[in-house]
Amino acid sequence: MKNLIWIGLLSIYSAQAQTLATVGNAKITASEFKRKLQEIESQAINPPSAEQFLEDLIRFEIGVQEAEKLKLQNDPQVKERIRQVLYNALLEKQVGAKVNNIKITEREMREFYKKNPEIRLAHILIDVKENAKPEERELVRKRALEILGEVKKSKRPFEDLVKLYSDDVATKETGGDIGFQSRVTLAPMIYEEAVAMKPGEIKGLIETRFGFHIIKVLDRRSYDLADKHQVRAALFDEKRAQAFNNYFEQVKKNYNISINKDSLNSLAK
Repeated sequence: MKNLIWIGLLSIYSAQAQTLATVGNAKITASEFKRKLQEIESQAINPPSAEQFLEDLIRFEIGVQEAEKLKLQNDPQVKERIRQVLYNALLEKQVGAKVNNIKITEREMREFYKKNPEIRLAHILIDVKENAKPEERELVRKRALEILGEVKKSKRPFEDLVKLYSDDVATKETGGDIGFQSRVTLAPMIYEEAVAMKPGEIKGLIETRFGFHIIKVLDRRSYDLADKHQVRAALFDEKRAQAFNNYFEQVKKNYNISINKDSLNSLAK
């Protein structure tokens, strides 16, 4: 009986190790073919036939071997892609399980939303043209400060001042209203200012890559009215980022890292 079992196991192993196709110096085994075909069948709406899929694998092997003949593995762009693949594979192996096991509770969402509420804003934008020189940007800043002074002194409604001063064509006719925004959808420097403000409060100048902003908080949405899917997604992103940060903080201890701050500062200008 034992002999029959061993014979059966050997026949199964032999079938799995059987060479289905030979392409140059590579072999495609039956087990490899079956595994890859099952993966495709589980994912594709209209999977290929076995014959079509085998042709795809043969073409893949031909392509790899042709690339090696041309020594494309030494091409700088190919090397960079390989590095990206290795990096992604590392993250999947070392951090993937932690990310997949992230749990989010209703209580955590409420606590998160207290610090990251959705805020409705209106703004006046004094724009700075792209690639403006430092002296040009400084002239715009001085003009923006003058406008801020006028806004603070004026008795007119903010929406009237928007029409008078704002360079944002998209919101100029609607009083500068940009609707409810979250930490994810708003420029960080604007959100950080807005989240600390009360409805009706006006503050400026806030500088972004678009120019200088004067903002007014119009409303703050309660958690009960917030988009829970967005809140959950934002909290998940925060927890995922923390998992990545924790991993790299540990691994960085194994490496000597030096940064040329003078060179970094010159590039940042």
